[in-house]
Amino acid sequence: MSSTTENEPLDDDARELAALGYKQELHRRMSGFSNFAVSFSIISILAGCITSYAIALRSGGPSTIVLGWAIVGIFVTCVGLAMAEVCSRYPTAGGLYFWAGRLAKRNKRQWAWTVGWFNFLGEIAVTAAIDFGCATTWMAFASLVWGVDVTAGETFVVFLVIIVAHALLNAFGVNLVRILCNVSAWWHVVGVAVIVAVLWILPQKHQTVEWTLAGWHNETGWGYLPYVFLMGLLMAQYTYTGYDASAHVAEETKNAARLAPRGIVMSVVISVVGGFILLYTITASIQDNSDAGLSTLLSTDTGLPPAQIFQDALNNPFMAKFLLFIVCVAQFLCGMASVTANSRMSYAFSRDNALPGSRIWSKVNPRTGTPTNSIWLCVVCSIVLTVPALFNTTAYLAVTSIAVIGLYIAYVAPVFLRRRNPDFKPGPFHLGKWSPLIGWIAVIWVIFICILFVLPPVSPITVDSFNYAPLAVVVVLLFSVVSWYIGGRKHFMQGREEATHLTKAAEKVLDD
Repeated sequence: MSSTTENEPLDDDARELAALGYKQELHRRMSGFSNFAVSFSIISILAGCITSYAIALRSGGPSTIVLGWAIVGIFVTCVGLAMAEVCSRYPTAGGLYFWAGRLAKRNKRQWAWTVGWFNFLGEIAVTAAIDFGCATTWMAFASLVWGVDVTAGETFVVFLVIIVAHALLNAFGVNLVRILCNVSAWWHVVGVAVIVAVLWILPQKHQTVEWTLAGWHNETGWGYLPYVFLMGLLMAQYTYTGYDASAHVAEETKNAARLAPRGIVMSVVISVVGGFILLYTITASIQDNSDAGLSTLLSTDTGLPPAQIFQDALNNPFMAKFLLFIVCVAQFLCGMASVTANSRMSYAFSRDNALPGSRIWSKVNPRTGTPTNSIWLCVVCSIVLTVPALFNTTAYLAVTSIAVIGLYIAYVAPVFLRRRNPDFKPGPFHLGKWSPLIGWIAVIWVIFICILFVLPPVSPITVDSFNYAPLAVVVVLLFSVVSWYIGGRKHFMQGREEATHLTKAAEKVLDD
């Protein structure tokens, strides 16, 4: 059931959406803060920074953890700004693939198809990585509180419980999800403040500024130090994902042309600052900064180095458990928001006849105003992608690499096409004279990281340590090309040819 009917006047948001070729079906209930909260929750510095801390600790140590976060944050801010400018012009749930289709000068639908599949892959992978990371943290918490032995099998079972709970919440608790997304934003802000305060007040000792910013540790097996440092940037780059969520919930946001791009930018900027403070504090709280001490953190029984840092630094079991509890709740809320954004993208992609069974996945529940079937599709796909974690200890790293590469290919394609399209007319949010510089910096950075994260992170390269991300990316690329010629070109966005080519009438409505 649509939230507007033929007999009801269209409000400005619905009119703008209609000009882009779509009917208002999802319920437009989100405020600007709610839109920001979804992206901020998915970035979740209390999720990515904690669960992937070991990646940077192993590949460079403190320097990669703290300085790497700041360096990556500067470039990601450029990516976010460039995306926000395009989002302001085209505030639709389809987001990245729709933008690509509108901005390409030739082969519009094929551009949209390819970007859409990379976006779909990235969304599935990031949901899987977030909830598997959440399960890892919950098991670390259980180890501290109840002495539970952490095993791959038990962690996977907890992952299943968490991701099914997220599906149920999104499918049947739509109003609760909206409230929890707002709560999540404040939980992250207050939670980081509490963790930082406790780790500065209670420990008897902290590391020096010099060591916290420039300390070094290497357990990758590689001897070329710049390469080791760059491999460790995956921790930060993985955490800085998911802010396209503000675009995917644009059709549920009031005044979306202004507030959705603002949600993208603010979620990134606040995460850069908050994450730096959090990571600096945790790293400065490491009690034994020798190579042996850092190796002990990486092999902790909890499976989570920050949990061990809390325990060692505070020498107070209750407080260490309390800090980890803050992280556990934050990660659960992060995964819930990821399923929300993931399902909206899948719904929009199905609405344009891209996914097999699109009629099923594009249905909107008339009672809740949410794409219930698409929610379950995303959850099942994320579970399938995470199954290798049962057999391969490097599976989590592979999934995070897939998430980064898949999402950022989708992020940068419309930014690149916008730079190549002289006819682009900015929306209410625009970068003015800074647009070309910021846009090209974003493009170059994404090309760099996509090359970087298909390289082997550890040596020697074995079946267990092999980076499977490039294989997954190649498979998706081949699949998108082959499926396009087999059937995609016949049915994808076929009923929206005028919308795809952006008619003069639609341009005029948007300009007005």
